[in-house]
Amino acid sequence: MDRAPGLSVRLKFTASYAGFVLLAGALLLTVVWVFLLRYVPEAPTAQPLTGPHAPPLLGSPSRGDLLRAFAPRAAEVTGFLVIFGVLGGWLLAGRMLAPLARITAATRSATVGSLSHRIGMPGRRDELRELADAFDTMLERLESHVAEEQRFASNASHELRTPLAISRALLDVARRDPAHDRDQLVERLYAVNQRAIDLTEALLLLSRGDRADLGREPVDLSLLAEEAAETLLPLAEQRRITLDVTGAAAPTRGSRELLARMVSNLVQNAVVHNLATGGTVTVRTEAGGDAVVLHVENTGQPLPPELVPTLTEPFRRGTDRVRTDGHTGAGLGLAIVRSVVRAHRGTLALTARPAGGLLVTVRLPGRR
Repeated sequence: MDRAPGLSVRLKFTASYAGFVLLAGALLLTVVWVFLLRYVPEAPTAQPLTGPHAPPLLGSPSRGDLLRAFAPRAAEVTGFLVIFGVLGGWLLAGRMLAPLARITAATRSATVGSLSHRIGMPGRRDELRELADAFDTMLERLESHVAEEQRFASNASHELRTPLAISRALLDVARRDPAHDRDQLVERLYAVNQRAIDLTEALLLLSRGDRADLGREPVDLSLLAEEAAETLLPLAEQRRITLDVTGAAAPTRGSRELLARMVSNLVQNAVVHNLATGGTVTVRTEAGGDAVVLHVENTGQPLPPELVPTLTEPFRRGTDRVRTDGHTGAGLGLAIVRSVVRAHRGTLALTARPAGGLLVTVRLPGRR
């Protein structure tokens, strides 16, 4: 936005300081006049002294004499106060505004894409240092967010490029070999295309959850858990996994579509990342106070403690977890869960079980 040039803040502060000093001097001179000079008679007076050795008559100064003696000195003092106020105000304003200059320099660096710069204001806490610390915190979060977005875009491009490259390779093979089995080609192209569609839908869902522009309707997490378990029961039976859903009603408010996808992702992850054969998945809901809680717990191989906090990152597949070839996924399951939980103002906690496997706890605001 273009603005007309104006006085700098430092110059304004300087003028304010100089004006204040000049005003204080003028008030002091006024006090001298009101309480001293106005009681001096306008004409000189002489009072004879009595006594054998009395000196000659002495005359007292008049108001005019005092004004003639006082006025030049008052003008000199006033001029000194003006110069002192300007110079002192300029130096003081520069010292007080120095932190703002550093903040401005950091802001200009951030506008050109340099988010790694920090102000690092020294000294004790005051208003300007609190502003500098808040600005450093904002830069740190922006840098982390931009890095996460760049990493997400890079991973998304890679994931989307993979099915396209496979489709192109299959079509090249069919073009070079007209006698190639078309039914097999169509089947493989269909599978690759379905994977690309699923990945695109997951990316769109993740973006929608981050925007948090969702409806607020009554939803019962216990019913969503039962629906997810019923849908994924064939997959659990195929892997010989016991799927158990228990708990009381857990009413909350939010987007039924997003919450259903959240529960479905959690149950599917618990089934897919379970032991190769056998194992259990326990889904439990509860309500207490102003919150509802969803627990999804599964058996499996032990997880390294340093791996657990990274499982909610996009495209983080957790290579130490067991998967089947038919459910390799894109690594967006828990990322979508985290996004949906944030959009509903909830919390997500992941805990590695000592015996192996993972416990996921989702806490959402309850519906009164």
